Parts: sequence; C-alpha cells; structure tokens
Amino acid sequence: MKVIILKDAAAVAAYGANIFKKQLQKKPDSVLGLATGSTPVALYKELIKLSEAKEFSFAGVTTFNLDEYLGLDGEHPQSYRYFMNEQLFNHVDIDKSKTQVPPGNAQDPVAACNDYEADIDAAGGIDIQLLGIGRNGHIGFNEPSSSLASRTRVKTLTLDTINDNSRFFADGEYQPHLSITMGIGTILESKKVVLLATGASKADAIAATVEGPLTAACPASALQLHQDAVIIIDEEAASRLADQAFYKHIEVENQKLEERLGL
Repeated sequence: MKVIILKDAAAVAAYGANIFKKQLQKKPDSVLGLATGSTPVALYKELIKLSEAKEFSFAGVTTFNLDEYLGLDGEHPQSYRYFMNEQLFNHVDIDKSKTQVPPGNAQDPVAACNDYEADIDAAGGIDIQLLGIGRNGHIGFNEPSSSLASRTRVKTLTLDTINDNSRFFADGEYQPHLSITMGIGTILESKKVVLLATGASKADAIAATVEGPLTAACPASALQLHQDAVIIIDEEAASRLADQAFYKHIEVENQKLEERLGL
C-alpha cells in the first residue's frame, strides 16, 4: 500500500488526476472504475481540464461506476448516473454507451448485479478503480460487516450513510435505503486502486484502513491485500496515522526513483 500525504484537497485531486492521465496516455482504451461523492469531483474537474488541453482523450475509454441507489433511474437528479453525466461525462469526449453505472431501476436487481460482473469481465477487468471512503470505512456501499470477498450485489445502507447522504435530498423527498454496489472482491480484482480522502472527518477511517487490522469492521482495510493500492490524502485526513514521517519519506524516495527511471 502506497500512502501519499499532501498539503490539501487541491493537491490530492491534482496528484490523483495525474495517475489517470498517465494511464490514459499509456493505454487510451483503458477500463476505469469511477466513484461518486464530493471528493472525486475535484479530480474530475482536473481530468476535464487535462482533456480539454488535449493531454489525452476519453474516446476509447470504458467506465464502470462503483454503485447506484436502488429505486432511482438515471434521470433522477440524485442518481449516480445523473451525477456522473453532470460532473464528467457531459464535459469530455467519451462514448456514453461505454459508460456503465449499476441500473438503479432494474426490474430484477439480482440478475442486474450478475450482469454487471459479467460486463466487467468481458471488458477485460478494471485498470484503475477510483475510491472514496466513508467515515465508517466503507468503500462503494460496502458497509462494515461486508464480506471481504463480496461481489456486486444489493446492499442495505447503514443509518450513518443514510444520514450523511440526506443533505442531497430535499425534505420529504424519497431517499433510497438500498443500493447496488460492486463488492470488495470485485474492487480487489482491479489492476490498480486509487483512494482519495480529505478532511479531518476521514482521519479515523484512514488510520483504520492503513494501520489497523484487516477486518470487515473497516471494509477499506481490505486494500491492504491489494498489490497496487495508492492512498492519497491531505494532512487533515492523515492526522491519526502513527507513521506520517515514514510515509512522507517513502514518497520522496519513490519520486526520486521515478525520475531516474523516467516514469
């Protein structure tokens, strides 16, 4: 696990965007796993700017999103399909037919989950999976107690997650309590994982993810098993880590090595 501690949220977004830029320059037909939430928005803004500057193209890219609310169709303004269109897809040269978000309005959600797994396999697997993290350590909608080997499935949201997300719904508006989410096992099969976290509210979850035990109580701790997981955080999100100096030292050395190798 590679831990990158940066000054602030803007630096986190820029660092993460650079990883995606290098991937798309190297492999224009990459398969990207994408995430919603407030933290990825800044990264998407960076990617839009880089795309407009012709640093790379999204034309050959295929995407799979982590999750979607069950019960909302893609036209609903609180759906994650709508979010992705507004925050990224409408602003870049991507073929929307190659962008997949779990179908929140599926008539048979279980079959839709199985189909989603099959589609990821048919695309050759995910090259880079972008993640945020919840205050309780959830990734996607894999809440605490989720199996670390889980696949795409229907999940019940915890009260904490429902309350955290309630700010996006108007008073009296229907707010789903169920979701379709990629499983932790699905995420771990991605070739590379990039997790972004900013702010003091994520400090406990990051400490549990990086330095805590491997446990279903903190779903993100499963990333300890991944051979290429990059955790990009700001100073506030890193504040509960015991070995901050070590992580910063390793990053300096890694940057020297990459410069020497021309990576």
